[in-house]
Amino acid sequence: MITAAQTAPLVVFDFDGVLVDGMAEYWASARLAALAVAPGVVLPAQAPPAFAQLRPLIHKGWEMVLMALELGRPDLDVPALLATYDTALPLALARWGVSEHDLQQALEGERSGAMAADLGAWLGLHRFYPGVIERLGRLASEGADWAVLTTKGGAFAQQLLQAAGLEPWALYGHEQGSKSEVLAQLLAGAGQGRPIWFVEDRRPTLELVRSQAALAAVRCFLVSWGYLAPGDGLGLPGGIAWLEPTAFAAPLAQWP
Repeated sequence: MITAAQTAPLVVFDFDGVLVDGMAEYWASARLAALAVAPGVVLPAQAPPAFAQLRPLIHKGWEMVLMALELGRPDLDVPALLATYDTALPLALARWGVSEHDLQQALEGERSGAMAADLGAWLGLHRFYPGVIERLGRLASEGADWAVLTTKGGAFAQQLLQAAGLEPWALYGHEQGSKSEVLAQLLAGAGQGRPIWFVEDRRPTLELVRSQAALAAVRCFLVSWGYLAPGDGLGLPGGIAWLEPTAFAAPLAQWP
């Protein structure tokens, strides 16, 4: 816990699944990008239940498009895909004859097109989780700054933050590198010598941070909301704290 004698932290938040629920937009954009890459695929307008099951495993935007393509396969074995997700990714890329870059470009193209056509409608496909906007607004009164670190394109996250009247100390999209790389940069000086707290909803990301000696000083939190896989909150390793909404709403000195 922080005390009056300690420096207030820079709290670094993941975006999707921590600050914002954008499940409706994920499917809408991933579906259109998948159709652009493979026009013959048949996909429903509404996200199938399997997409929500897969979402906790998805790390980067291009994976959403690839999973949309996979969900267009009549013979897809969803339980097998869930069980072997990481090894299934390169096989699926080969099956569809696409690259990560192709899929990422298609996704960002569809998002840019949707925003240009009707920004209000695109924004309306997202919602900030209850209490998030208010809690971010109170951080300044505790002497803390906050930043966003996301695998989403920074321009898309910026639009959503602006629409909510939020202005982070910094915003890092996938263009700035991996989350571990950005956290290392913050520790090396961009954070101005402050403690770095990192708030995520993806346990594997936090476990990767904890496995790197260079990031040992980063204090990690796994939120209890967002896109969690079953059992993600159980048996957390040392150095990863479980953050529930009541604790999130409390002063930073009371965080676990």
